[in-house]
Amino acid sequence: MRLVNARTGTTVAGTVEVALTRSVRRRGLLGRDALDLSTALILAPCAAVHTIFMRFPIDVVFVDRRGGIRRIVRNLQPWRMAASLRAYAAVEMAGGVDRDLIPGDRLYLAGTGASDLTALPEMTERPS
Repeated sequence: MRLVNARTGTTVAGTVEVALTRSVRRRGLLGRDALDLSTALILAPCAAVHTIFMRFPIDVVFVDRRGGIRRIVRNLQPWRMAASLRAYAAVEMAGGVDRDLIPGDRLYLAGTGASDLTALPEMTERPS
């Protein structure tokens, strides 16, 4: 499955991991030395993230239930926090990459069919 920007039609991440359980969300990206530039981790539900014990900076995109971007935190360094109180999910990606995203854009998941995405039904449909 891919994460796509509806405004531009471009693929934001070619590989998407989804963290829907508390234990998987807690682990997040911890223990990794890096994140591939084409990979995203979606944490849902999630309105705040931290980079304590992380080894690399990340970009965090907070989205609502429909995939609408509420806030973008670019290049969040280790040992920092970020939040968006009205967000439903957080999308974590490798830091410092220009992805042409702006608040108000809508992200959706293309090529879904996995049963573990049932908590993100609105993000799995192409916008009309």
